[in-house]
Amino acid sequence: MSEIKIVLKKDRFRELKGKDINELLEKSLPQVEDTLKAEREEVLSEKLRKLEEKLRKMEEEIEELREFYEKALADRELMMAERDRLRAENEEFRKAVEAKWRELEKVHGE
Repeated sequence: MSEIKIVLKKDRFRELKGKDINELLEKSLPQVEDTLKAEREEVLSEKLRKLEEKLRKMEEEIEELREFYEKALADRELMMAERDRLRAENEEFRKAVEAKWRELEKVHGE
């Protein structure tokens, strides 16, 4: 069996001297259990509060990322539309330059 050492002040030792320690422990046990339960609940409540705070921060970050992603998608669509417009414009310029080049070749080729 393990050894348990209890340190008491002299006054408390004198009060307990001659009393049945087992009976005192049995009387105190429910109160000790209640105290331990309350302390555990307090610790768990604090952990829960911290986890809830962390969850709120993560939800905020997710919302910020969602907004950023939606803006990036809108920007991408805008850029793709601009790219397509520039390609079409470039094709028109290329045709105009080729037509002008053929015209010049005809003039200088004759």
